[in-house]
Amino acid sequence: MSIRTLVVDDEPIARHSVVRLLREDADIDILGEYGDGASALEAIRRCAPDLVFLDIQMPEMTGIDVIASLGEERLPATVFITAFEQYAVRAFEANAVDYLVKPFSRERFITTLRRAKHRLLAGAGVADAVPAQVLQALAELRREQSYARRIPVSVDGSVTLLDVANIDWIEANRNSVLLHIGKQVYELRETMVALEGRLNPRHFARVHRSAIVNIDRIKAIHPWFKGYHMVVLTTGEQLRMSRYQHETFMGLARFQTRDP
Repeated sequence: MSIRTLVVDDEPIARHSVVRLLREDADIDILGEYGDGASALEAIRRCAPDLVFLDIQMPEMTGIDVIASLGEERLPATVFITAFEQYAVRAFEANAVDYLVKPFSRERFITTLRRAKHRLLAGAGVADAVPAQVLQALAELRREQSYARRIPVSVDGSVTLLDVANIDWIEANRNSVLLHIGKQVYELRETMVALEGRLNPRHFARVHRSAIVNIDRIKAIHPWFKGYHMVVLTTGEQLRMSRYQHETFMGLARFQTRDP
């Protein structure tokens, strides 16, 4: 059996590694390799490959954009290549989609290729189910990517980009907010409500009308008086949780149970 295959990755080293490993398999017929999404989209439409190794993070046109442009009917079997990002891995695993995390080992590549070949050889029954799974995973990725990952703040007349993941907690300050990162505090001219809408709710939770916390920074949650609770951060900061934030508290409690 000859499996017509395309390789798409904007990093030449990663792309050549995939091609080199594919050439070790006699069943693989490499139709071409591409370094950008637009060229890949044109090649997929023109060549109708059986299998595509597709990088997710590419400038201008991402792997997600390529798949969205193809649509479910023309979607080949796809192995997604990604830099290590937990949300991507979670989305792929939840939907049983094949993926490779850079840098990948030869053993991992062979295992992934074997799984992809098995799905192709399994027949129409399995193949028909794959596109829906892939599209579901990509929908989750697109939703995750819409959240802010870096926030620009003004510092001494210049702009500094702060990684959202480094923020410990956020404090309301009238019509602005204060971003607490370790011992540093940065002021951002944005309302609490507006900023909350740009943050991933899987990672940040509103515990009070004047406080949002990074869930990864939570050390403990202690009962307090009159139905309130106290959130203790890994930095030692203690923040009172509003008794009206019951759903938030339950979510944080589940978080603590999962990751003690």
